[in-house]
Amino acid sequence: MLDARDFQLLTAIQSGLPISPRPYHDIGLALGMSEAEVIERLTVLRQTGLIKRLGVIVKHRALGYRANAMIVWNIPDAEVKTLGGRISRSSFVTLCYQRPRTPEWPYNLYCMIHGKDRATVLAQLDQLSDDCGLHAFDREILFSRRCFKQRGALYRPVAPALSAEFAHG
Repeated sequence: MLDARDFQLLTAIQSGLPISPRPYHDIGLALGMSEAEVIERLTVLRQTGLIKRLGVIVKHRALGYRANAMIVWNIPDAEVKTLGGRISRSSFVTLCYQRPRTPEWPYNLYCMIHGKDRATVLAQLDQLSDDCGLHAFDREILFSRRCFKQRGALYRPVAPALSAEFAHG
């Protein structure tokens, strides 16, 4: 059961963690909690499924990565977990996940590669295909044409004082 402090914590993190060597400490200071309490509450919220995941949203274009490709594969279901694990260990793969197929879309394994240019992304994809034995599987390469706003989940209205303190642009 969520209590008022859990709601405060969810409100504080939904705009992002502070860029700091100890973000949980900084959040705790703002909310009157210890760093340990912040970590414990987030752990419980994660374990109970109220928070699905905590992750980083990288603004790739601001870092000079202009070629962003989602690669989708049609992998036999029995091999998805193994191949997905191999793919996700590659240093240039930023996302890897499974989705169910549909009659119109036969692909079930997705990964994202970001690069400074298309040639780099395609070379990395060739390397990934060699390293993971993916050449035999049907795939599509979907390069981004435009950039959409990236953000995490919103749980409740952001308190102005917290949002200004933890905003990281």
